[in-house]
Amino acid sequence: MTTTAPDPEDLTARARIRDAALRHFGEHGFERATIRGIAETAGVSLGLVRHHFGSKQALREACDEHLMKVMHRLHEEAASRPLSGLNPVAAMGPYRDYLARALAEGWAAPFFDEMVRIGVRWFEEAEKDLPEPPDVPARARATVIAAMSLSFTVLTRHVERGLGVSLETTEGQHELLRTLLYVYSHPLLTPEEAATARAALEKGTTTGRA
Repeated sequence: MTTTAPDPEDLTARARIRDAALRHFGEHGFERATIRGIAETAGVSLGLVRHHFGSKQALREACDEHLMKVMHRLHEEAASRPLSGLNPVAAMGPYRDYLARALAEGWAAPFFDEMVRIGVRWFEEAEKDLPEPPDVPARARATVIAAMSLSFTVLTRHVERGLGVSLETTEGQHELLRTLLYVYSHPLLTPEEAATARAALEKGTTTGRA
């Protein structure tokens, strides 16, 4: 049995359809976006959209798959080169509306779960040589960080107002990364303050169970 290699133009059309769908789903939401509108933006026929994806649901799943590949690529690049040479804010910019819509409409589980998995792997690698493992599970920490990271996609306009600059600009992306670097490298609590707060938390939990 032999197989025929895909036509390069066919692959290009598939990518155009996917990118148009990312835009329409982000701007209009899954229910309001139409296959016809996506086809028009991609410059293809309705039949070609159906040929490649079959249904709107399958098209959205293809968008999800593409976005997760982007997330994996960013993770790999972050591990292989200095942070100064990587700008995840800019890299995720074209997908911000799609992610925000997914979070607002309740279909962001694939992205969230993947970010948690990536975070868990990062923590496990970074902490494998520690003499004592952290007492908060890696999955719990990765879950909270994923939620904080994804919140930027929903709160973009508020973040821009607070920073006084658009995240669509190089200046805005630089300012956000500079601020994040400072926040992550300067703890708000000293180890002693954190220990005191933890002790009070544990005491309150124990008292509540009594």
